[in-house]
Amino acid sequence: MKRLRLAIAAFCMVHVIGHTQTIVTHAPEGFDAVRSNINHGKIDTISYASKTVGVTRRALVYTPPGYSKKEKYPVLYLLHGIGGDEKEWLNGGSPHTILDNLYAEGKLAPMIVVLPNGRAMKDDRAIGNIMAPDKVQAFATFEQDLLQDLIPFVEKKFPVYTNRENRAIAGLSMGGGQSLNFGLGNLDRFAWVGGFSSAPNTKSPELLVPDPELAKKQLKLLWISCGDNDNLIGFSKRTHDYLFEKKVPHVYYIEPGVHDFKVWKNSLYMFSQFLFKPVDPSVFSQYTVLGTPAATNVRNATFPQVLPGSRVVFRVKAPEAQRVQIDLGRKYDLSKDTGGYWIGTTDSISEGFHYYSLLVNGVAVADPASETFYGMGRMASGIEIPFAGGAYYAAKDVPHGDVRMKRYFSQVTNSWRRCFVYTPAGYDSAVNEKYPVLYLLHGGGEDERGWSTQGKADLILDNLIAAGKAKPMLVVMMDGNVSPGAFNEQSLRSFENELKRVVVPFIEKNYRTAADAEHRALAGLSMGGLQTLYAGVANTGQFAYLGVFSSGWFGAQQPMVEQQYAFMKQSANMINSNLRQFWIAMGGKEDIAYNNCRNMLAKFDEFQIKYKYSEYPGGHTWPVWRNNLYEFAQLLFQ
Repeated sequence: MKRLRLAIAAFCMVHVIGHTQTIVTHAPEGFDAVRSNINHGKIDTISYASKTVGVTRRALVYTPPGYSKKEKYPVLYLLHGIGGDEKEWLNGGSPHTILDNLYAEGKLAPMIVVLPNGRAMKDDRAIGNIMAPDKVQAFATFEQDLLQDLIPFVEKKFPVYTNRENRAIAGLSMGGGQSLNFGLGNLDRFAWVGGFSSAPNTKSPELLVPDPELAKKQLKLLWISCGDNDNLIGFSKRTHDYLFEKKVPHVYYIEPGVHDFKVWKNSLYMFSQFLFKPVDPSVFSQYTVLGTPAATNVRNATFPQVLPGSRVVFRVKAPEAQRVQIDLGRKYDLSKDTGGYWIGTTDSISEGFHYYSLLVNGVAVADPASETFYGMGRMASGIEIPFAGGAYYAAKDVPHGDVRMKRYFSQVTNSWRRCFVYTPAGYDSAVNEKYPVLYLLHGGGEDERGWSTQGKADLILDNLIAAGKAKPMLVVMMDGNVSPGAFNEQSLRSFENELKRVVVPFIEKNYRTAADAEHRALAGLSMGGLQTLYAGVANTGQFAYLGVFSSGWFGAQQPMVEQQYAFMKQSANMINSNLRQFWIAMGGKEDIAYNNCRNMLAKFDEFQIKYKYSEYPGGHTWPVWRNNLYEFAQLLFQ
């Protein structure tokens, strides 16, 4: 496993080198070994009067090789963990050796490093019960000791710059939490902040960075790092997720390791090289070794991993295979290592959900490490790519509705079928309330599961309803595959019969609905958009809201389409009068349905059919359709 992780790290470095510039993503061997043929800095002990604690306290100070009192230096305050003191870094991390070696290689800006005791209490020794409430509280108290006592002392005793641009703070574990809390909480004092394996004392992200725009302006560098097998990685990830959502530039650095000095020494090696120099936030996403397991992985699967910058690392064990590729719309070749693992990294992948396949010796199969989804006419792997604007479909602390599977017998298909029904929060208790209904249709190669799994329809509605942006409603996700064979007028007619004669009556019999056109909506994506056009436009007396996502009438010379246009031309006044919303959306020019839709809209303009048109770039994909639902649901039943 160790050899495999090193191979992955090396591959990531080659990938970065091949696409951008040479970026070292991990300390080289010997980075922390003493070298006799270089100049060395000096470690001293200082004592300062702490008005905060009421005693004289001690700290260590590292001055760099060639230190001169005639020059001025920036300062890094480097904090220890809950079980240590001012000597923990010196004893376990050899910071002076790491920094000496970096100076010798010309990779470090000259700086003074202060290693304080972050336990601000009279008896600050790391003895007894280190988790005792008074000792834990002392780590929070250290903020005032640092700001009011230690920093003024250092700036009086040493030739240092006293502005925020020349002051950094970083730490490990408890000290990592302190560094994030104190640094981000005092942006007027610190421009460089680093948290290494930050502990549970780390404040929630909303408290750490209550004003993201201010943080963007004032931070030179925000560094968050952790070992991938550290049980505390969740605290780093939640901070990263919030910063990613708010688009605050930062380095999120994950490497193989646990909660120990192997990780922390490497973090110091990487972090210190950024300090007190010009920085380029555009390359921050390239500084990491490992990514975060995708949210769509099966339980405990480490790969695929999503790297910052939305690149994806795949790893598949197939020792007998001759060739393995990832098909994500574009094919990526994987490289085989000596352990029989095939490894590779993609370019940046766009937001949200994507289907993908493994191609093993040319055969498309599902990745056993990923959840599978019915799409492309078969069970396929899927991967969720984090998206800064994806809060509208995130699971949040809001009232949640239910997605219920309902079976019914269809007289149209003469078979048992099923649909999924979203009921909003409070449905079961609001026994006297009747709800409007959105009938929501999937695309070709998918089924009734699509909108609730790939589409996250329930979370989108939960969040909209909780925010008061959408009316509480039922959402019925039916199976649009009602006849075998080609998709043609016969299949569209069968769908219309299934919808009108079976599904709508079944829902209105089994759920509390407001059973009139003003409280019914019909929408769908791709094939479901065509079904919406066919069944919806002809039945505006039953559906007052129509939503067409990534679709449009195709092949204008086909008799069926000509009949549809003829009906719309003759019925334009009725359609305009009956429809409260005729909302048509596309995934930009890259959407495969774009030209058909534009041709269709030209006909609508000719017939003076009223509609609203929207584009969300991204092509013919679920990220587009999630956004379509988000926008369309806000227009319904108002």
